[in-house]
Amino acid sequence: MDNILVQALIMGVVQGLTEFLPISSSGHLILVPYLFGWTDGLLNSLAFSVMLHMGTLVALLAYFRRDWLSLIPAGLATIRDRSFRGDPDRKLAWLIALTTVPAVIAGPLLSDTLERWFREAGIVAITLVAAGAVLWLADRWGAQDRTLGRLTFPQALVIGLAQALALVPGISRSGISISAGLFIGLTRESAARFSFLMATPVIAGAGAFETLKLVRGDVGPDLSLGPLVVGMVAALVSGLAAIHFLLRYLRSNSLTVFVVYRLVLAAVVVVVFLGR
Repeated sequence: MDNILVQALIMGVVQGLTEFLPISSSGHLILVPYLFGWTDGLLNSLAFSVMLHMGTLVALLAYFRRDWLSLIPAGLATIRDRSFRGDPDRKLAWLIALTTVPAVIAGPLLSDTLERWFREAGIVAITLVAAGAVLWLADRWGAQDRTLGRLTFPQALVIGLAQALALVPGISRSGISISAGLFIGLTRESAARFSFLMATPVIAGAGAFETLKLVRGDVGPDLSLGPLVVGMVAALVSGLAAIHFLLRYLRSNSLTVFVVYRLVLAAVVVVVFLGR
């Protein structure tokens, strides 16, 4: 197998796992090439980023297909009837819609700037530790006595504001939104489930935003189709595995293992950074 195909495969697996585990996909997509010394332009290309986003989006849609087949009609019915009518799906659909507002505003305005400012491996190590500390505190201080049925609109907005912070590499979309959910009092599984549902429109929007830039001609280096497809499929398969694993794991386990992983990875990055 060509070297670039192996790299695309590994990056796709990394994207799928870290998009949904609370350890930061954007941070890992910076750190993995840095640690292994990979310099191929494909790994930082816009086209490759679009394909990885499409892989994780399809993973979300496939895993939560039954939810979305209920939520979308329920949300539209709310508009028609101008009422939730006691239907939890109607309320949940609009809770999710509200969480996307901060990301819709912040993404186009800040994503490129933050990517430039925080793209250094040493800075990512710092954000890994900082967000890990927040995750650890949330896991211990949160009451964890609420399900999604008790989530309010102000609380959903807080989680949406937290999700927007994931524009900074190393923070983690799932990690920061799960942390916010735990601080509010959601159970671990409910916080993770809501994080995945609210990520679906955000990842779709990010993919559409990047695709628009591609259409405008910001393609980057000439790329062959093979590595793009390999990366997308790898992100899809590993993303499905990560979603399934985390939802089951959090039913009876804490988030400590992910906090420890963040600290260990940050330490490795610092050692490599100083060594170079």
